[in-house]
Amino acid sequence: MRMEMFSVATATSKAFDPPAHTHRVGHQTFTAGNLCVPSYHNEIPYYTTRWDALCPYIAVSEEMIACAKRPLIVYALPPDSPYGVPINDKYGLVDLRSQSLWEDPRRSRKFSELSKRFKQFRLETTLVAGRTLDVSTMLEMGGEHFDKCEIAIQEIEGFLDYVRTLDVLVIRCFHESGELVFTDVSILLPAYEQIYGSFCQWNENYRSRSPGLYACLAVCEWGRDNGYHYYNLGPVGDYNYKDLFVTDLQPIYAIALVEPGHPLWNDPTSPLHTDFPAGGVNKLYRRKFEVISSG
Repeated sequence: MRMEMFSVATATSKAFDPPAHTHRVGHQTFTAGNLCVPSYHNEIPYYTTRWDALCPYIAVSEEMIACAKRPLIVYALPPDSPYGVPINDKYGLVDLRSQSLWEDPRRSRKFSELSKRFKQFRLETTLVAGRTLDVSTMLEMGGEHFDKCEIAIQEIEGFLDYVRTLDVLVIRCFHESGELVFTDVSILLPAYEQIYGSFCQWNENYRSRSPGLYACLAVCEWGRDNGYHYYNLGPVGDYNYKDLFVTDLQPIYAIALVEPGHPLWNDPTSPLHTDFPAGGVNKLYRRKFEVISSG
């Protein structure tokens, strides 16, 4: 497989440019032009994929590797993919069928407290076919969250691409006055018996009631009642609040393709050093590194 940087032919007049070739892998489609999104660490530029911010289990193919700009970091590859090495973080999974989730005294008490805080509030739960969503709907549901987290329009478009053959769970919570308290958006992944928490936008006026935690509880209850096995809360490393829900940890696999001498190598706080195990950068396949996931 070619590992050198992707090169682009000299630009020609748009009238004579051939149409961009669309590649497909997993739930994703991409062209050489829309695949990569600029990212930065301490003002050092690199690239991620357009699904990085909002989607789980990003599939990788030889075509993707060949098309991608460098340096490239692809997080969250599928657990059954041959690509990627396990990084220094884990997915937090909530086993919705586990007795320890629903019957553990501490959790049971916390869940009861959350439910009481929102007793007078109204939940609106909707299943949406992903293909019916568009950018304007996404901005309505999560525009403030996207601004706060610096999620680019290309990544919102990546979400729309990812869910075009999937269903999306949208849970909204309203105060009795009609004011919107939160909008929580999750991707349903039947192949993995999972619900993946994509994003939650909540009203700062209700911070004291812990709307984010209640949104997680609402998703857990919906998933339990609708036959799902796991609720995937994403990476757990920097999010202590997830401890209330997480029952299982799953390795997160990733790929970093970075040329020697790039500034990311010289910054000890860069993802190459904080996220990837020793020897894990510029490794495409996970076989030799499988032992790391048990650490």
